[in-house]
Amino acid sequence: MEHKEQIAQAREWVAQASRVCVLTGAGVSAESGIPTFRDDESGYWSQFKPEEMASEAGYRRDPAHVWRWYQHRRERVAQVQPNAGHMALAQWAAVHPQRMTLVTQNVDGLHQRAGSQGVLCLHGELMKNRWLNRRCAECDLERTSAGEPPFCPACGNLLRPAVVWFGEMLPAGIWAEAEEAASHCDLMLVVGTSGAVYPAAGLAQLAHRTGARVVVVNPHASELDAVADCLIPQSSASALPQLLQL
Repeated sequence: MEHKEQIAQAREWVAQASRVCVLTGAGVSAESGIPTFRDDESGYWSQFKPEEMASEAGYRRDPAHVWRWYQHRRERVAQVQPNAGHMALAQWAAVHPQRMTLVTQNVDGLHQRAGSQGVLCLHGELMKNRWLNRRCAECDLERTSAGEPPFCPACGNLLRPAVVWFGEMLPAGIWAEAEEAASHCDLMLVVGTSGAVYPAAGLAQLAHRTGARVVVVNPHASELDAVADCLIPQSSASALPQLLQL
């Protein structure tokens, strides 16, 4: 099929579907100017391995250093805007309430800034914090002592970014909702992800096994192409406004 035919076919499936599940990955954010996790080669920070900067062991070893890296990432995210792909998803969902579940591997919050509601953030949220250790009675995210990182004035508990680090489980409740959406949808849109990161990539396979059509939107080949009923080799910012026309 030519791209126009692929878009037309996928658009027809979107119109027919009563439940649409969307899985987005780093490619969607890259179109807004956010480098993928492993491609952030901005000066000083490029010399450090992501695995060392995104693990509990690395954080405990040098919390100030790792905190500064996350502050750098937060500053970069704050400088960019949601792109046409983010906007298309938010606008379609607003016009078709209860029909779309948006699941993302991205931690940047751009889907939410575009207006998407109820986003299932599998890997956490970069712009939020949580406690490193078990909370004491005085631990309050809104009342911390200044530092790198900030800490609880009562017990010294450190803040940490509310993202999923290497070796950590995905948030159980969010993962359960994502599995529910994938297993009961009529149509799964897989957008801007290589399909190499599990368990997230397994959602597309789950949708395929339970009878949903799967549309993969990615300018490059992905590891989920084999389960796709339709491949759209375009960027999400180009393809989604066409697929999700109001």
